[in-house]
Amino acid sequence: MEFSLSHMWAEMGLFAKLVVGTMALMSVASLVVMFERIAVYLRSGAESVRFAQHMARVIEGGGVDAAAKESLQKNGGHLGRTINAGLVALKTAPSDKDVAIESVARALERQAAREVQSFKRGLGVLATVGSTAPFIGLLGTTMGIVNAFQQMAKSGSGGLGTVSAGIAEALITTAFGLLVAIPAVMAFNFLQGWIDARAVDLSESSNEFLDQVTKHFAR
Repeated sequence: MEFSLSHMWAEMGLFAKLVVGTMALMSVASLVVMFERIAVYLRSGAESVRFAQHMARVIEGGGVDAAAKESLQKNGGHLGRTINAGLVALKTAPSDKDVAIESVARALERQAAREVQSFKRGLGVLATVGSTAPFIGLLGTTMGIVNAFQQMAKSGSGGLGTVSAGIAEALITTAFGLLVAIPAVMAFNFLQGWIDARAVDLSESSNEFLDQVTKHFAR
């Protein structure tokens, strides 16, 4: 079998073509998720930085009271949405200090959890592709070897020329499985690490904002 995509595709059996087609769809799905998530993360990160700089100036100038009077920014990224949830809770909190602080803390925690969960959207596709693509390729490999033995049985000889097409088909499906799985696993690990880092950032920022709320009620 020549090492060209067109010739290899022409020489493949129906089952091997189904395996390769399935893995091609899986590869496209993982690439779409990968680039969409990266775009979302970059945009949210940039918006969060701008929100943090703006809110830091507001709190430094007028404290939590000034921050609570600010019109809530719609494009504040994951950080903006989390802190805004705390500001909304602060505006509607009762006058009791302990109850108000607890209400703000719960609002921050709930929104932070929502943001982390939102970031994980689509990562299941990458995990599924990364874990199943090698096995789908192995299925094609198994069937290719079966075909090779069938050709050997039909010809009545065990020469290399008789079984080479089936073995090559088997190896090709294995290679496709690995080519699909490796980028998906790498992307999943990278994106999951980014999410873990942002979860820590949200926790630290929420605690810093809660410290400002506590100082506000301590006056």
